[in-house]
Amino acid sequence: MKHAVNLSAIAVIGSLLAAAPALALEDTPANRAAEADHYLQASPPKALMSDMAQKMAVTLPEDQRPIFINLMTKNLDMNAVANLMRVALIKNFSADELKALADFYGSPVGQSATAKFGNYMADAMGPLKVELAKAVATTQEQMKAK
Repeated sequence: MKHAVNLSAIAVIGSLLAAAPALALEDTPANRAAEADHYLQASPPKALMSDMAQKMAVTLPEDQRPIFINLMTKNLDMNAVANLMRVALIKNFSADELKALADFYGSPVGQSATAKFGNYMADAMGPLKVELAKAVATTQEQMKAK
């Protein structure tokens, strides 16, 4: 009987530990670097830059778009882009935040959201620029009045 109680207690504790949130990663430069690499694998800079080039190309005449995309892809130093992104990730996010970002962007829902992000930015950027320009103009007028 005592053996069954011990086994039950072990099972309950094991269940509780399994359901508990994962322990936080120690926020060290090495862990940040590892998780930044994990993020860059889940959300490759090359795919991001390719999507950006395609979105930029829509502002050009249709016959120039493939040439623009080809040249942008060829002329962009992806090693430099990946390195600057890695450095910025390590500088600005904790190891836990980078892990969470990598886990999200590596998931099916994260990949789906990423695929839609370029269109979202294209839809929002024009109107956002208009609103920012209005706010800047109003702010400048108000600053002159003071």
